[in-house]
Amino acid sequence: MSEAKPWLKHYPEEIPHTLNYRNEPIQNDLKYTAEEFPDKAAIHFMGREINYKTLYRYAVKFAAYLQELGIEKGDRVAIMLPNCPQSVISYYGILMAGGIVVQTNPLYMERELQYQMSDSGAKMIITLDILYPRVMKVMQQTDLEHIFVTAIKDFLPFPKNVIYPFIQKKQYGFSVQVKHEGNQHLFMEIMKQPSKELKDLSFDFEEDLALLQYTGGTTGFPKGVMLTHKNLVSNTAMCEAWLYKCQRGKEIVLGFLPFFHVYGMTTVLILSVRQGYKMVLLPKFDMEAALKTIQKQRPTLFPGAPTMYIGLLNHPDIGKYDLSSIHSCISGSAPLPVEVQQKFEEITGGKLVEGYGLTESSPVTHSNFLWDRPRVPGSIGVPWPDTEAAIFSLDTGEPLPPGEIGEICIKGPQVMKGYWNRPEETAQTLKDGWLLTGDLGYMDESGYFYVVDRKKDMIIAGGFNIYPREIEEVLYEHPNIMEAVVAGIPDPYRGETVKAYIVLKEGADITEKELDAFARKHLAAYKVPRLYEFRNELPKTAVGKILRRALVDEEKQRTQQDDEKKA
Repeated sequence: MSEAKPWLKHYPEEIPHTLNYRNEPIQNDLKYTAEEFPDKAAIHFMGREINYKTLYRYAVKFAAYLQELGIEKGDRVAIMLPNCPQSVISYYGILMAGGIVVQTNPLYMERELQYQMSDSGAKMIITLDILYPRVMKVMQQTDLEHIFVTAIKDFLPFPKNVIYPFIQKKQYGFSVQVKHEGNQHLFMEIMKQPSKELKDLSFDFEEDLALLQYTGGTTGFPKGVMLTHKNLVSNTAMCEAWLYKCQRGKEIVLGFLPFFHVYGMTTVLILSVRQGYKMVLLPKFDMEAALKTIQKQRPTLFPGAPTMYIGLLNHPDIGKYDLSSIHSCISGSAPLPVEVQQKFEEITGGKLVEGYGLTESSPVTHSNFLWDRPRVPGSIGVPWPDTEAAIFSLDTGEPLPPGEIGEICIKGPQVMKGYWNRPEETAQTLKDGWLLTGDLGYMDESGYFYVVDRKKDMIIAGGFNIYPREIEEVLYEHPNIMEAVVAGIPDPYRGETVKAYIVLKEGADITEKELDAFARKHLAAYKVPRLYEFRNELPKTAVGKILRRALVDEEKQRTQQDDEKKA
């Protein structure tokens, strides 16, 4: 054991220091699991179950249809769906056909969608009927050639499939009718067609991309993170090793984390298919529905974000529900408060630990141990198998000794190939095999890591990554705004929340309500500022750069003073 990896001495004997990886593309997992567990439920969706044999058959049908339409190996295909059977079928079908998946948030508005489709060069998109009008508005400005349309009702059991369209029409105020013709395709019509043979394709495990997962960066513009089959296979294998008490073919995974988020995609979707677990899916995270689902479906694994655990714990009726089936939870996307961890464990009797990762690492790199080792409060834990981590000096770029704060850097088979069509930003982020995370932290003497701050200005609210510049650009389009800056401020529920500081043009006037309505036309709901502060001027450097950090520090000081007054 190298002294450079002091964390290895903490590993339980069940977790290997290094792993063997199956040198095959990720879609092969579904084929193998369908052969091993053909009749086992792969998905539970609002009362309906689909077994692995059927799931595999559906994915092959979709893949063959894509190939008939002329998909070439390496073509990008977007999935703009919530968690539902269609999102699983599409994911594996695209990979089987030789395509690269582009996960797209269904909350995206036209502006965000057009940017992502144009940047990725996606040729096809799978989406919901209620999102169809939004997609059609941007198709002419992108490379999109085909649109596949499905509906939540398509995989609901009777009578929910009959009732749901009426509920949906009342909720959204419209219904969509799409014909299966031309470049518009109905997902369920494809599923009704006879199965066809797939063209045989060869894959380069290490080099071929499986996924373009969009994330932000120092520029504020979302970038496509290129994740290969090896990246995703290796990170999922590490997850399997960490969850060594979980039994193949027997666990039930709560699928509340969205698949368009890389954490949900790895720890719910890919892990479940590889291990033959049942995924219990809900199209959106609703507290009441979540509690009822846990009691009825008895899930054993619950990967989540702090806001999910906090929301459930604060539900007034939580005491009426039995959550004791849950034995393992790894929390990601944002810091996990210790009191939340303790309270959730008291109620469920299971284990909840904090992990760490980022889109560029597929995503997990660190975690606390679930079993057989004490937790270290406030720590993100230790690196996973085959994962190296170090703290590098911001000044010299050299490794720092334990206890000193610098940039957390990662090396391992789960680290991305680079950013799509952005060689300069790739070179700034990947250096000598190391991924520079942009997070500041330190390692203690025993090898446990801690995050103390972010070098980047990214806001993490409710588990979503939000990039200030994107919001600022929208605000600057308003004719009454002279200056705008956006920052993340502490929020007890969301972790952080978005606040906009505004300087209006001379003589202009606008209310918070009007600004909110303006922002909602151009941004997904989770990016819209929750708070606005109007100022005569903003703090700036000598050269006129707005000091976002000064505003964040003001908020922290204000919060501290308020807490002192309450005390």
